[in-house]
Amino acid sequence: MSSENAPTRIRILKSTVALLESGEGSKVRMSDIAKAAKVSRQAVYLHFPNRAELLTAAARYLDEVNDIEAKLLASRNAATGLERLDAWVAAWGNYIPKIYGMGKALMAMMDTDEEARSAWEDRMAAVHHGCAAAVRDLSRDGDLTQSLSEDEATDLLFSLVSVRTWEQCCIEFGWPQARFIEVMQQSARKALT
Repeated sequence: MSSENAPTRIRILKSTVALLESGEGSKVRMSDIAKAAKVSRQAVYLHFPNRAELLTAAARYLDEVNDIEAKLLASRNAATGLERLDAWVAAWGNYIPKIYGMGKALMAMMDTDEEARSAWEDRMAAVHHGCAAAVRDLSRDGDLTQSLSEDEATDLLFSLVSVRTWEQCCIEFGWPQARFIEVMQQSARKALT
């Protein structure tokens, strides 16, 4: 794609994110996105051949805008599995509020919208991978509980720090963000080590 098309692509991605975060959910069609981005539907399809790719690209765009790679450095550079576990929970747990609007929209749509499901599963696969890396380091150091396999521990950690868990604790029950991180770090250590 030429560099002159980059601003159009970014405008489309920003419009997609804004529409999803506004609560439009399944009502967001390619034509809605084109209208919001002030481009033709054809222009949207030139950049994104289908809605699934657009939704996935929009979710990944949020990662780029929020510099998720920088947020993950402490986890990736941790010297021990326990340090990595704590850093992972902090990085992901503190990132959830930044992607919550889009995540909530995609989760609400995914039962009836295969394209939304595909986009959300793409991002959650990355989160699951991060959980697996923390568990792998715990196992390497001999700190992983023997009552769980690495796969089970990964799935448990993924569930513990899920968007839905954050939503219940912080949105529904009113936990402060810092308390959520503290409790999830403690809970992950107790469950996995």
